[in-house]
Order: sequence, then structure tokens, then C-alpha cells
Amino acid sequence: MRAGSGRDAAVAVELDEESREMLQRVASSAKAQVRQALRARIVLAAADGAGNAAIARRLAVCVNTVRKWRGRFAERGLEGLKDAARSGRPRRYDDLVRVAVVAAATRIPPGPDATWTHQAIAEHLAGTVCPPISASQVGRILASMDLKPHKVRGWLARRDTPDFWDRVQDICSLYRVPPAGAIVLSIDEKTAIQARERSHPAQPPQPGQAARREFEYRRHGTASIVAALDTITGQTLTETIQRNDAATFTAFLDRLDRLLPRDKDIHVVLDNGSSHTAKHTKAWLAAHPRWHVHWTPPHASWLNQVELVFSTLARAVLRHGDFTSRDDLIEKMDAWMIQRNEHARPFRWTYQGTPLTQAT
Repeated sequence: MRAGSGRDAAVAVELDEESREMLQRVASSAKAQVRQALRARIVLAAADGAGNAAIARRLAVCVNTVRKWRGRFAERGLEGLKDAARSGRPRRYDDLVRVAVVAAATRIPPGPDATWTHQAIAEHLAGTVCPPISASQVGRILASMDLKPHKVRGWLARRDTPDFWDRVQDICSLYRVPPAGAIVLSIDEKTAIQARERSHPAQPPQPGQAARREFEYRRHGTASIVAALDTITGQTLTETIQRNDAATFTAFLDRLDRLLPRDKDIHVVLDNGSSHTAKHTKAWLAAHPRWHVHWTPPHASWLNQVELVFSTLARAVLRHGDFTSRDDLIEKMDAWMIQRNEHARPFRWTYQGTPLTQAT
């Protein structure tokens, strides 16, 4: 590298192969900082023999900017393209304070509080670190570490079930390749569905405004249903139930057993609900040898396809529904299910992000 004579003389820039490759990567990178990419382009253009004015016109910057970074590179190489240390007030809180804040935020808070707040952390550290720290500074430190102690995300530990994956594979195989000539059912209950009537009528959506719904409502009791999904046809049979116990469940199985062809085996997917695993239910299943049960693993009732029907019912009818009575709720659920059965299609396994989608 060599400098020319005079104020306006362009500093000559020479690049070795390694430096040129590095600057070209920065200049063409979509993830590089804009200022770093600009500096790399200035140096590359200078190394190709372009003058300061020509580079400034090409990159739409002022000549002084080109002269600055060209000169820094000529003096210090790649190190010269880095930002200089900024002046300012010295840090008030050293690394010990930052470590103390992070250590507190990553522990369970003492006392009756279940979660930390910035103020609680500041008060907890009072007298243990010097100088005292404010809640706002605690927030800045935690933000720089991407720590959010006020947020809690729930999770459920899987039970140590030795045959977990065997059960999963069994149910998936049943859905994908059902036994020839057999009926495959997915059965479960949906309980405590509230019949809620809004205090005032909802307002429909308008351009630029979402639909509006009154928060206050009157309760008219609850309803519970049991449903059996035919996974091959996609049709669902539902029945309103008064109790969710083994006697009610086996009465529903009796009804299905009478309705379904006597010459066909029935494979049924059940979760581990109390009405399904009760002695009374197991005795009923033992007395009906054409019924073959495929149990979902504990905490994996999402493998039961009828849960998808319940989810669709909740979104279509229950979530934003308005019901004047318990009978009105039941009537609307039955009407929706009848309409769905007229155009029912089976669910199928896919690999596009969600495990189950509606067949096309």
C-alpha cells in the first residue's frame, strides 16, 4: 500500500488474494451490516484503480466517506474497517452486577412470589451488589441476555412408558393401512361444553374493523358428548351424555355394536380416560371379541383422530357461538355434525409440518 501526494490524491490500495476474497464475501453478503458491506465495496473499487469521485458516484456516498475508509484501510488493513471505540461515560455496572442479575433471574424466586419481576430482582439484589441497581437497568441487562423471567411456558413430562413408540407405530399403521374388511373407529368424549349467551348481540365485521363480541355472557349450563369417528369414511356419530362414566361409555359401545355390521371386526382407538380403562369397560370389551382396542400412550391423546373433529367443532361452532339454552347448544352441535357428515372426508397422515390434515 502506498500514499499519493497532495490532499486530493487518491491513496493507492493493493489487496492480496485472501483479503480480496474476504471483502468480496462481506460486500455480497445479505446478512452483513450495511456499513460493513459499504466499506468493503469502497476498498474493492479502490483496489481496482477507481478514483474517489468515481467511487462516490457509483455508491451514492460523499467523497469524504470514500477518502476516510480508503485511507484507514491503507494504514491498518482489515482492522481499519472496524468501528472505532466510542467515547462515553464508563460503565456503571460491571460484569459482577450483570452476573448477579442473571443468576437471580435464572433461579426460583424466594417467598410467595411465583415469578420474578424487574423490581423484585432489583430489591432482591439490594445490599448484595454495589452500587444499588434500578428495575429499568435490570430490564436492560435481561433484555441483552434474552432472558424473560416473567414469562412461563408450560410443558408436560412424558411418562416413562416402555412401549410408547410401539403404541404410536401401531396407531399410525392402523390409520394408514387399516385391516382389510374391518371398521376403524376413533372414540372419545368432549365434556363440560358451556352454553353461553352474550349479553348483547355481536357486531359483524366491516372494512378496517374486526367483528366485535360482548365479553359478558349468561350461562345456561353445560353439555357433554361422546363421538365415534369412522377413520375410513370420515363420518362421525355423536351422542349427548349426562355422565362421563364407564356405564355411559359402554352403553354407547352397545349402540355402536348394534348399528355396525355383525360380520366385521371393529378396531377402536382409545385414550387412557377413566371411563375407558375402568373394570366395567374392560369387562365389556372382553365380552365382545370382535372389538380390538388400540390404546394411545399416556399424555398422547392427540393420536386419537376424533380430537381433530372436536377441534373443528370448537372453531366452527363453540368458540364464537351464542346459545340461548343448553338445548340450543346441543341442537347447533347436532346440526353442524349432520352437515359435516354429508361431505365428510377421512383424515390422513402427511409430512408437511402438521401430522394430520383433511384428505383432498
